[in-house]
Amino acid sequence: YIMLAALGNLSKLNCARLHDISVLFTCLIVYLFTKKRWISKNYELFQPTKSFKQLLISEIFYSLQGEGFFTGTPAVFVRFSGCNLRCLFCDTNHEAFVRMSEEEIVEAVCRFPARHVVLTGGEPSLQVTPRLVDLLHMANRFVAMETNGTCPVDSLSLDWVTLSPKHYFLGKIAAPAVLRPNELKLVFSPEAFAAAHSDPEVIAATFQTTHLFLQPCDTGDATKNRLLLQQAVEYCKSHPHWRLSLQTHKYIGIE
Repeated sequence: YIMLAALGNLSKLNCARLHDISVLFTCLIVYLFTKKRWISKNYELFQPTKSFKQLLISEIFYSLQGEGFFTGTPAVFVRFSGCNLRCLFCDTNHEAFVRMSEEEIVEAVCRFPARHVVLTGGEPSLQVTPRLVDLLHMANRFVAMETNGTCPVDSLSLDWVTLSPKHYFLGKIAAPAVLRPNELKLVFSPEAFAAAHSDPEVIAATFQTTHLFLQPCDTGDATKNRLLLQQAVEYCKSHPHWRLSLQTHKYIGIE
């Protein structure tokens, strides 16, 4: 509009007036260009606050923590679907899941009275976002994660990290990236230790933690399981800084 007006009246304008219009036109172009770049650069400011990220969830349920440091603690479990490892003794179904937003997960968690929340799997570190943890904290929840340690979790501001590494079963593909967990929980298997030319003491030396647990491997064979339990008990007695962890939820018949 300014250009047309300027062109239509060009013959009537003196040099000073023409200069003013030229400056005004230049300012308008600069303003429009700058506004476009600012909007593009700050596009996220105009997005809705609700997250549309969909996480794959196998189940969310309320029970007692059956293993490790918090055994017996009422907790809400958020089980994430999918894992980057394939352990022969794994008892988790990775096929069934529903897609849920971070807000939907927090809403489901808050239906239960317990503050303690356990992010488990599968391998939760493949999906858990800082925003999900922040939302759980805003809901006054204590957020723990059970992880195989292959993915860093430092950016998540978790309250508790339970590390159960699997590199002595699977080799370099399962090399741990988490080195300072709150607790270290080793699946006890003398056979796996021997094959890896290692033992719990050697493995624990890799990590900085004060809570050490041995949990007998559940092979699915009752006879083998009894033997592994006896061996784990004797190891703890010989190395009293280790504690025995049992899957008590399986013993008492709860989830």
